[in-house]
Amino acid sequence: MKGMGLTLTRKRSLLGLLFISPWLVGFIFLFLMPMIQSIRFSMSDLSVVPGGYELKFTAWNNFREALFIDANYNRILTESVLQMIVNVPLILFFSLFSAVLLNQKFRGRSLARAIFFLPVILASGAVASAEAAGLINLIGNATAAEEAGLSSSQFNTMAMVNLLAEAGMPLVMTDYIVDAVMRIYDIIRSSGVQILIFLAALQSVPTTMYEVAKMEGATGYESFWKITFPMVSPLILTNVIYTVIDSFTTSPITQTIYTTAFQTQNFGLSASMSWLYTIVVGILLLIIGFLISKKVHYN
Repeated sequence: MKGMGLTLTRKRSLLGLLFISPWLVGFIFLFLMPMIQSIRFSMSDLSVVPGGYELKFTAWNNFREALFIDANYNRILTESVLQMIVNVPLILFFSLFSAVLLNQKFRGRSLARAIFFLPVILASGAVASAEAAGLINLIGNATAAEEAGLSSSQFNTMAMVNLLAEAGMPLVMTDYIVDAVMRIYDIIRSSGVQILIFLAALQSVPTTMYEVAKMEGATGYESFWKITFPMVSPLILTNVIYTVIDSFTTSPITQTIYTTAFQTQNFGLSASMSWLYTIVVGILLLIIGFLISKKVHYN
């Protein structure tokens, strides 16, 4: 019957539900109950007893202890947020810059892309566990170099600082750039997934747009800011959210939460720390998403 057909809006809604269905099923059957249990732990004093555990409801005491009594939690959380604010722009800039280079046509392009993604594989849990167990060594023979009196890094920091200062660079920007250069390996290691996302966005840009811009006399600089950057801007928001979450999963705050739970055996305090950390991350993502989405160019 004609009236029984699905409208385009309804079809898109069903397609969206189908797309998120794996995550939805996983959330309901694997994540929902542990999350509720974690909320109970955060508002209780957990005691391990033979055959299980006992919970004594303490309301917001664990949250007050984490915020106002614990000597390290506030400091570590603040440092993690500040470190994230510093790292995210560096990672995004490097990822977009690398993706633009890797999108060019040159010999060995596939190998170059694999090399840029290699740090992601090396940072995986399996490789990290193997290195911790002493099965592999990714650092190299740095100890032997130190014993021989050789420096592990020949980068002259002061020369770069003097060069930027003579160029009139403000001290704050100088410190930011030097810090980025000194941590280039960490930036590369954290940029593999973002490079792939930006690369996929760049490959979806129609080549005819660049051909028309070239015919009109546009320079490469103008083509980037008028075509490339607006077309990949929706993926900037995706990469920012991914980078923020990824920076927190590897931050010292996660180690603090783990230590509180499994070394000091204070599971209630650990759960409250986890929820405070989750709330902070959620607020940051909402603010960042709101600010960036206003500048995003949707096709």
